[in-house]
Amino acid sequence: MEISFLTISHSVGATAYILLSIYIANRHLRRNADRTLFIASLASAIWLSVLVLQGFDVNVPFYIRYTLELIRNTAWFGVLYSLLGIQFTPTRSLGKNRFYITVCILILLALMLTVTIYQGITNHQLISGYTTLILQVSISVVGLLLLEQVWQNASTYSRSGIKYLTIAMASFFSYDFFMYSDALLFQEMSTALWDTRGAVNALAAPFIALTMVNSNKQPIGMHVSRQMIFHSTTLIVAGVYLLIISAGGYYISIFGGSWGEALRVLFIFVGILVLVVLVSSPVIRARIMVFISKNFFDYKYDYRDEWIKSTDALTNTHNKNNNIEKSELPSQIIQILGDLVGSRSGAIWGQDEDGQFVLRGKLSLDDQKFDAIEPSSDLITYFKQNEWVINLDEYMLDPTKYDLIEIPDDMLKQEQPWLIIPLGMSDNLIGLVLLCEPIASLDLNWENYDLLRIVSQQACSYLEQSDSQERLGAARQFEAVNKTSAFLVHDIKTIIAQLSLLVKNAERHKTNPEFIDDMVRTTSHTVEKMEHLLQQIHNPSQEDTSETVELGVVLLEVYKAHKNASPTPSLEYPEEIALIQADKDQLKSVIGHIVQNALDATPKEGDISITTKQASGFVFIFIQDSGCGMSEDFINNLLFKPFESTKGLTGMGIGVYQSREYLRKIGGSISVTSQLGIGTCFTLKVPTIGK
Repeated sequence: MEISFLTISHSVGATAYILLSIYIANRHLRRNADRTLFIASLASAIWLSVLVLQGFDVNVPFYIRYTLELIRNTAWFGVLYSLLGIQFTPTRSLGKNRFYITVCILILLALMLTVTIYQGITNHQLISGYTTLILQVSISVVGLLLLEQVWQNASTYSRSGIKYLTIAMASFFSYDFFMYSDALLFQEMSTALWDTRGAVNALAAPFIALTMVNSNKQPIGMHVSRQMIFHSTTLIVAGVYLLIISAGGYYISIFGGSWGEALRVLFIFVGILVLVVLVSSPVIRARIMVFISKNFFDYKYDYRDEWIKSTDALTNTHNKNNNIEKSELPSQIIQILGDLVGSRSGAIWGQDEDGQFVLRGKLSLDDQKFDAIEPSSDLITYFKQNEWVINLDEYMLDPTKYDLIEIPDDMLKQEQPWLIIPLGMSDNLIGLVLLCEPIASLDLNWENYDLLRIVSQQACSYLEQSDSQERLGAARQFEAVNKTSAFLVHDIKTIIAQLSLLVKNAERHKTNPEFIDDMVRTTSHTVEKMEHLLQQIHNPSQEDTSETVELGVVLLEVYKAHKNASPTPSLEYPEEIALIQADKDQLKSVIGHIVQNALDATPKEGDISITTKQASGFVFIFIQDSGCGMSEDFINNLLFKPFESTKGLTGMGIGVYQSREYLRKIGGSISVTSQLGIGTCFTLKVPTIGK
C-alpha cells in the first residue's frame, strides 16, 4: 500500500505536537501560560492525528474533523489572548477594543462549533460551504491582526521572549489564510495545499519548543484573564446547552405527531428562558467564579484588576470639587471589601475625637443602634497588636485562635456575621469593617486575607484623608474667624478714635453749629460702619459689593472724617473725575487706615497731605506725612505682615496689610518710601475705568 503525502505530512505534524505536548507537560506546567500552550499543542496533535486517519481511508465524518479544527483554532486564540497579558503599553484603540474583539471571537467560534455539531448530528445544513470558507478566512485574518497588535505594542524585553512563538503562530495563521482564500477564489480546495498543511504546522512546533526553552531564562509573562475564562466557559456551556435544546426540539418535532412543531417551539423557548435566568443569577455567577478560581488558577485574584477597581471606586467618591464625599466613602469601603469575597452587607466603625470607635456607615443591614467600641476593648487591642482579619466562623469553633477576645454583641447578633477587617496603617488603627456571609460559600486562605489587608490599607488612606480634610476645613474656618476678628478689632479702634476726637472737642465747640453738623455726620457714618461690621460678623465669607465710585467723593469723605484732627490733613486732587470699580466702604477704609497711621506718626505741628495723579489707566494717591518715619528693615520685613506694629501694645498691625490685600484684589498696589526722622509717603495705585 502506497503511503500518500497527506499521510506523511499530517503524521509528521501529529508527531511533532505530541512530542511538544509531552515536553511541555514534563517541564513547563507550573505557570498558567504553559498550561495554555499545552492545551493548544494537545488540541493540534489530536486534530492532526484524525487527519492522518483520513490518509488510511478511515471514514471520519467531516463535522468531526471540522469540529476538531475549530477547537484547535480556539485553543490557539487562547494562547494569543494570553499574550495580551504581557506588560506593555497598549494603544488606545487596542485598550478600548480588546474586550469587544475577544467577545466577538468567542461568539464566532462558539456559533461555528454549535452549527457544525448540529449539522453533523441532524444532517441538516444551516450554512453553505462558501460561508464556511468565508468564516475560516475571517478567523485567520483576526488571528494575524491580533498577533500584529501584540508585537507592535510589546516592549523590547517582551519581544525577545515571544519572538519564536509569534513566528510559529504567524506561519500557520498565514498558511490557513492562503489555503482558504485559494479555495474561496477557485471554488475548490487545493489538494496540494491541504496535503502540505500538516508539514507546515510541524515546522512551527520547533519554534514553540524553543520559546519554552528560553522561557526558563527569560519569562514570557503570559496571563489568561479570569474574566476571559469566565466568559469563555459561560459561552461554551451556553453553546452546548443550546445544542442539546436544539437536538431535543428536533426529536420532539419528529416524534410529537401533529403537536410536534408546536411542542418543539415551546421547548426551545422554555430552554432559552431557563438559560437567561441561570446566566443572570448572581448566585450562579459567583459559584462559577469560585469554581474557576479553585481549578484554573494558582492565584485566586488578578491583583492588578482588583487594585484598579478599588482605586477607581474610591476615586469616584470625590465630588465636583475633588473633595472626598464623607457620607458616601464609608459605604463605598464596605462595598469594595465585600466585592473581594462576595459579601453584600456589612458595617464600618471609625475613631472619633474621643478615641472611641463609632459607627460610620452600613450596607444592607437592619436599622438598629450600634454602640461605640471602647479603645481599650479586646477587639481594638487585638487589632493593634496583630493587624489581621478575624474570621468569625473560626472564632465560633475555636476562640483560642484569637486569644479568647471578646467580640461586641452588636457584631455577633447580625445576620450571618463573617469577617472583621481592621483599617489601619503602621500601628495606627483608625477603624474596622464587619462583613456578613457571601452569596456563594468561599473557603478563605492566605491569599484572600492578604488581598483584604492590602485593599483595607488603601481604603484606610482615603478614610484618613477624608478625616484630615474635615479637620482642615474646621481649622480654616477658625482661622478665618480669627483673621476677621483681628480686622474687626482694628476697624473698631478706628471708630473709637473718631468718636474720642469728637468727645475731646465737644466741650470747646459745642456751641459751634458747624461742629454740631460735623458731629452728626460723623456719628451717622459711625453707625453705618458698625452695621457693616455686624454684617461681616454674621457672614464673614460675604463677597464685597463692587460698584463704580468717584475717587474724589471717597477722598472728600475721608478728609471730612479727619479734618478736626491735629494736624489737619490737606487734600488736593485734579478736577478731572477719576472713576473706580470697587467697594466704596472698603476703599474708604483703606485710605482712612493710611491717613490715620499718618496722624498717629506725626506731631501736631507736622504736615499731612493727600494728593493724586492720573496716568495710563491708573490713579496714584500719595499720602505723605512729616512724622517719625520707618526704617528700611521694618518696611522690608514687618510693615506688610499682620500683627506687626510700631505702636507697641496699642497697635494690631492689621491696617496696612488689609489695605494691601484689598488693593491687590481690585488690581492695584501699595508702596512706601520713608526715612527716619523725616517722614513717610504711601503711594496707592488704583485702576480706573472709562467715564
